[in-house]
Amino acid sequence: MMTDLARSLAVNAAGQSRWGDWAIARIEADYTRSADTHLIPVELPALSGIALYLKDESSHPTGSLKHRLARSLFLHALCSGWIKQDTTVVEASSGSTAVSEAYFARMLGLPFVAVIPATTSAEKIAAIEAFGGQCRKVADPATVYGEAQRLADACGGHYMDQFTYAERATDWRGNNNIAESIFAQMAREPAPVPTWIVCGAGTGGTSATLGRFVRYHRHATRICVADPLPSVFHRHWHDHTVLSADGACSLIEGIGRPRVEPSFVPSVIDRMEAVDDAASIAAARVLSRRLGRRVGGSTGTNLVACARLAVEMTAAGETGSIVTLLCDSGERYASTCFNDAWLDAQGLDIAGHEAAMERFFASGVWG
Repeated sequence: MMTDLARSLAVNAAGQSRWGDWAIARIEADYTRSADTHLIPVELPALSGIALYLKDESSHPTGSLKHRLARSLFLHALCSGWIKQDTTVVEASSGSTAVSEAYFARMLGLPFVAVIPATTSAEKIAAIEAFGGQCRKVADPATVYGEAQRLADACGGHYMDQFTYAERATDWRGNNNIAESIFAQMAREPAPVPTWIVCGAGTGGTSATLGRFVRYHRHATRICVADPLPSVFHRHWHDHTVLSADGACSLIEGIGRPRVEPSFVPSVIDRMEAVDDAASIAAARVLSRRLGRRVGGSTGTNLVACARLAVEMTAAGETGSIVTLLCDSGERYASTCFNDAWLDAQGLDIAGHEAAMERFFASGVWG
């Protein structure tokens, strides 16, 4: 005979199973309603043998590349049994992942708390709160992980931990990931298999997905990670014994970290380009003017790496295509990267870097 306790547990388990089925179906329905993001060609008239494309991730419902990650993290946590009907979801983030996770938490009726650096742009904070999330600011960015875990433990919630699970929550073989989308959209282009795909690294999940995908499908494409100069990732790639970086963190939100994250997989990366923050912001501003809309600072970081690769390919007599990511809209950085007073307060002079990027577009020269 089943005891009252056993019966109650069975009923509760059945209810949680039904809720989990509903939650997964809700996320899958949201995906079905969403179109793919655009692949935008960027004219390089001075480099006729090089085709440059931007994978515009700003067109996701939550406005950034991190929408893909948040969807994967929620599905991974739901299917792992870590998120239940009343679970408070907690995340450590520099902003964009938290915006996207707040969107999915609201969709499922779950409380969401983001632990973010105090320097996170006001626009990102507003976006998190607009989706019903709460923000917990910390003065030291290195403490976001511990504070997020502490909060989750205190309320019996779930710490999503994007920095650990980003590279394993996404199916890198295909299944509608960003790599599969890029190659499908490139199919009718003059050089359909990119010579390079350039991305940044925040968790490392995107570079891991791209690197594994091209190896699995035996493409000749190489992966370049554009990394802020203060970040540890490019140092670790060159010397695996380097696990952390001291000093001030990068001003480019969303990429670069002071510690090597568990999701960063250096063995699938073919090259890393370290980029000064001022150069990243200058490149974002120049590209914004050419596109007629603002792009974020990390897109500028990517563009600097693309310029270096394009000039190098041309000098070597190579032709081909380069694909990079337009990670998010520059409107999220109106108070920072696109604010001259903020630049002055940070001691950044971007004039020379802007001139260099304009020269690249005009004449195909870099440096």
